[in-house]
Amino acid sequence: MMLDKSAGYKKVIKWLKSSKKQPFKFQTDAWEYYAEGYSGLVNAPTGFGKTFSMFLAVVIDELNNQEQRKAAAPKGKATVLKRKRQPEGLKLIWITPLRSLAKDLARAMTEVCTALELDWHIGVRNGDTARSEKLKQKKQMPEVLIITPESMHLLLAQKDTSRYFDELQCIVADEWHELLGSKRGVMAELAISRIRGLLLEKHPERLLRIWGISATIGNLEQALDVLVPYEEVLKTIVVAELEKKIVIKSILPDHIDMLPWAGHLGHKLAHKLLPIIEKSKTTLIFCNTRGQAELWYQNLLKLDENLAGQIAIHHGSIDYELRNWIEDAIHTGALKAVISTSSLDLGVDFKPVDTVVQIGSPKGVARFLQRAGRSGHSPYETSKIFFLPTHALELVEAAAIKEAAKTNNIESREPMVMSFDVLIQYMVTLAVGDGFDDKKLFEEVKQTFAFRELEQDEWSWMMQFITTGGESLTAYTEFSKVEKEDGLWKVKSRQMAMRHRLHIGTIVSDAMIKVKYMTGGYVGMVEESFLSKIKPGNSFTLAGRVLEFIMVKEMTALVRKSRLKTAITPSWMGGRMSLTANLGAILRKKYNQTLDKTHEDEELDIILPLFERQAKVSHVPKDDEFLIELIKTRDGYHFFAYPFEGRQVHEILAALIAYRLSKSKPISFSIAMNDYGFELLSEKPIPLDEDNIKLLFSPANLSEDIVASINSTEMARRKFRDIACISGLVFQGFPGKYVANKHLQSSAALFFNVFSDYDKHNLLLRQAYDEAFYQQIEEPRLAAALHRIQGSKVIIVKAESYTPLCFPIKVDSLRENMSSEELGERIARMTAEAEKKNAKVQRRKKNDHQL
Repeated sequence: MMLDKSAGYKKVIKWLKSSKKQPFKFQTDAWEYYAEGYSGLVNAPTGFGKTFSMFLAVVIDELNNQEQRKAAAPKGKATVLKRKRQPEGLKLIWITPLRSLAKDLARAMTEVCTALELDWHIGVRNGDTARSEKLKQKKQMPEVLIITPESMHLLLAQKDTSRYFDELQCIVADEWHELLGSKRGVMAELAISRIRGLLLEKHPERLLRIWGISATIGNLEQALDVLVPYEEVLKTIVVAELEKKIVIKSILPDHIDMLPWAGHLGHKLAHKLLPIIEKSKTTLIFCNTRGQAELWYQNLLKLDENLAGQIAIHHGSIDYELRNWIEDAIHTGALKAVISTSSLDLGVDFKPVDTVVQIGSPKGVARFLQRAGRSGHSPYETSKIFFLPTHALELVEAAAIKEAAKTNNIESREPMVMSFDVLIQYMVTLAVGDGFDDKKLFEEVKQTFAFRELEQDEWSWMMQFITTGGESLTAYTEFSKVEKEDGLWKVKSRQMAMRHRLHIGTIVSDAMIKVKYMTGGYVGMVEESFLSKIKPGNSFTLAGRVLEFIMVKEMTALVRKSRLKTAITPSWMGGRMSLTANLGAILRKKYNQTLDKTHEDEELDIILPLFERQAKVSHVPKDDEFLIELIKTRDGYHFFAYPFEGRQVHEILAALIAYRLSKSKPISFSIAMNDYGFELLSEKPIPLDEDNIKLLFSPANLSEDIVASINSTEMARRKFRDIACISGLVFQGFPGKYVANKHLQSSAALFFNVFSDYDKHNLLLRQAYDEAFYQQIEEPRLAAALHRIQGSKVIIVKAESYTPLCFPIKVDSLRENMSSEELGERIARMTAEAEKKNAKVQRRKKNDHQL
């Protein structure tokens, strides 16, 4: 029977019509494919109902099955009394990357089920779910379970898990692009493979559909292959041929400083945010870091005290109850503005939000468009996003983002492969649960995208590692976690099982300490390393409040309200994002267009005087040119280079060039970088000329020179800390009594040294070096940048003083070791010196011209 003739389809269409809605073609296509037994990936713009493209597909299927059951039931006497509802078991698993999405999704799904008279319970399971709710789920699973990857693995760590999935029809990975490219994505792959394996074992006739939902992603085909790697499964990609209208407007300064620096311009423009907030129903203000969000909250309150009670701050370190209250207040329109990090990036449909502001460059096109989609979160509504630059050169990034949005030039997300730490954790998770057959599990794991290259000897190594600790740890009984019982590998020690369950997951951060008022009530969390640097009586900001630190008691920081109006802001790990390759390429093109005036960008018009100044004192690089500036100041000899490849690539590139320079002549450097370029500073003249530039930036012998230049062993050692935590080599402590970060690091370093000396074939050691090279060093992107430089025209300029391009790099290098006041004084002095030298150069040029 055709789907559109079915009872379930008609019922859904009737309900939509009653709400004056009709489905989009991509939604009905998804319903059709689902009905025909396909798995796949739905790709559609934010706000067009991606959730309903899959949820309603499952609902229609269930309504049709109910009709068939009714038709097949024996005709008899009508039952007068309505029987008590019989739970049907878990039908749909909905994987979500963020806890903040779950509540909103559950609300929307419940409304649909109520309207369609479908007696389904929608459950949520994540770190915020109450223990009592989890116990209820253990007795009787809801029909729909909204769950994070970590909680899926915790579910698999329970006994008698397979019964939960007896009635399962579908698994949906929501916001799949957000999980893809991370170890949490690998966790999702493994959990799906296990659930599918359990179902095939018990119900080989059962068709389990696996679907992903994604808005902004450049590599759709690969994303589908990662989610549904099974060759025998019918699969498809459903793309919505719809365009989301997005209006991107930059908040422009009235004038541009000729020597820009990061952070300086943003706060000068803060007053221009006030009329935007006033005119809008609700505004979401996105910052890239939690520390930045705290600062902007304080800044806006300083500018307008009437905003007190009308604005709030939302990020992952704020207490769960407070976050919940803020999310509800956005729904009801009770707040005028919310300052947020990526904690509100995804999926949540906040109807009152009609404006979004991005503070500073988002460093990627996909992230920017994702955030833009939080406003006008309905079909045919226009998303409005304002870009507020934190320094002048970010206006070029604004123009680049506009062009990328217009041409749909969106980044790809590269999936992670061969993450042995995640696989080891997963194997022990299954051993804590019902146990596993190693031969069957190997075949199951090899079917996933992440481990399709897994060799039998690597699997044998991991089996040895979880059962004996491997070659180097056999003597220590605590590493013999898994043993065989009744043909299955299991964890028999209750203490070991409890320890393992406590640390299932792949996000490893510094130990977090809860912050609580002396009088009661939690505020949020800060990292232990931050608290270790402040003394009792010092004040800091959290959740927009200024708090006085009293003491740490039982792993809780006790505070009271401070009388101070300003205080230090905590910085959390992972603060700085790096420019993506896509955005870097468009940025180089925009630099050409600014001086040539071959553009229609208001941002480039505003920044033109700065580029004219750069052209006078140095050079503005075209996209087929590579600029190097050499400057001598009282600090020494400066070498500035501008590849426009992002902070992370520049960090490695700077070390590489410093190493290659030092091979020809013994010389030491200090290094600084930003997203546009890097600086090498030496006390001696730098041995550089046009003949050796191409050799310095050559891709030849790249791997060997990287190893020699950056202490890759130390980088791998740092990576190994996370790998050791995830694989269970080091124990992170109990809730409220976490092991200090420095102790974790030293324990992990000890294992790293032991493996390096006595177990060179250790897979976790190999993984640490792989992650350092491909994620931190980004060797493929570095090689591509060097190849591009080889084909570019090299421009070497000997400048008299700091130029508009190099000044922000210089300021960033000073920021690390100076207070705000010292930095301000130093910048003022540097600016005055540069202006003086510039005036002298202009006078000399004028005199030369007259002569």
